[in-house]
Amino acid sequence: MSPALAKFSALLPDLAPWRASRDFRLLWVQGLVTFFSSAMAMIALPLQIKELTGSPLAVGAMGAVELVPLVVFGLYGGALADAVDRRKVILLTEAGLGLLAAVLLVNALLPEPMLWPLYVVAAGVSALAALQRPALDSLLARIVPHEHQTAAAALNSLRWQMGAIAGPALAGLVVAYAGHPYAYGVTIAGFAASVLLCRRLSPAPPAHDAEKPSLRGIAEGARYAWSRPVLLGTYAIDLAAMFFAFPNTIFPFLADELDADWSLGLMYAAGSAGSLVLGLTSGWTSKVRRHGLLVVGGAAGWGLAIAAAGWFGNIWLVLLCLAFAGAGDMLSGLGRSTIWNQTIPEELRGRLAGIEVLSYSVGPQLGQVRAGAMAGWTGTRSAIWTGGVACVASVGLLCLALPKLLTYDSETDEDSLRRKAQQEAARGADPREAAGTA
Repeated sequence: MSPALAKFSALLPDLAPWRASRDFRLLWVQGLVTFFSSAMAMIALPLQIKELTGSPLAVGAMGAVELVPLVVFGLYGGALADAVDRRKVILLTEAGLGLLAAVLLVNALLPEPMLWPLYVVAAGVSALAALQRPALDSLLARIVPHEHQTAAAALNSLRWQMGAIAGPALAGLVVAYAGHPYAYGVTIAGFAASVLLCRRLSPAPPAHDAEKPSLRGIAEGARYAWSRPVLLGTYAIDLAAMFFAFPNTIFPFLADELDADWSLGLMYAAGSAGSLVLGLTSGWTSKVRRHGLLVVGGAAGWGLAIAAAGWFGNIWLVLLCLAFAGAGDMLSGLGRSTIWNQTIPEELRGRLAGIEVLSYSVGPQLGQVRAGAMAGWTGTRSAIWTGGVACVASVGLLCLALPKLLTYDSETDEDSLRRKAQQEAARGADPREAAGTA
């Protein structure tokens, strides 16, 4: 192989997790199927509310009814993932999401579709998704070898970005040309296929001494996170980056100011495009040991790119900056995911995954509120670039406050070495016992 070809090959995504783990392959395909099919409902549901009410407030209210279930069931789902078979949690929640899609289909087929079931389903979807996510995230740490966690995170992010770009576009066409019932029908079919794939996953029972889900168990997970500066740094930096520099809600106003109404869809897609490019060239990240630097560098890069997007007045430069922001966000996400999966003990993995759901879900919600309020006070572009600058400043201050995040090394960190030994011991145990003692 020529040196140039060897360098190019090193940039390609590392497929080691795909080759090493059957369960990872199943989850990867299942996630892709679910994302494409659920994108139909994600697009059709707010459009149907808009058609029934004609009110932007009514559409926005969907986010309000989703927030509380997200918080409550995200935390409870973390405790549940540590107490029961994670495969069963994933299987039952996928089936539940399929049933909710069936409710949407029945309602859409009525001569006069009703409004209130749409909000009930939106809240139910938020609850089930929050309940499922900790089980999914914590299962990854069990089925993928310690040294392949970054590669697995990159492959999962690549799958997500593929779906984020193509899924809504396809869903928009189906809704526009076939109607809401067809979109909901595709969603039901996707969840049915997902359930069949989940049934083929290996059982993932809890540890033999696992306690029932409780507030005390959730508090125990929170205390563990608080006592680990590296973990605390990953949560804090993600929250700060999203709070200060997540301006998606004011993109329509930015497009107006730049006299480029045609660019709105591209603005929303640019970040995913940047993440996709990084995912396709992520092979080098498998060799990184200092994952804290990925978290910090990616978040700072995100902030700088968002600041530049607010500063520039040329739409093409703005789109380029948003693409760079997406790449930075994905880089930071790879670092966070790797640290989480390499350091958190198996018996706490579900509860910490519940906290992670909050860290990367609540931040964007609050960030949109900040961006909207700031734009009303100082103007759209000012709200964007000052938020980017504040993001970079907050990342710097958090690094000073939590220096262990910067010095994290997967080959010397005590928690990483302990988790690696735990995983290797589980592999060496009786296969029937390994899943329960991993």
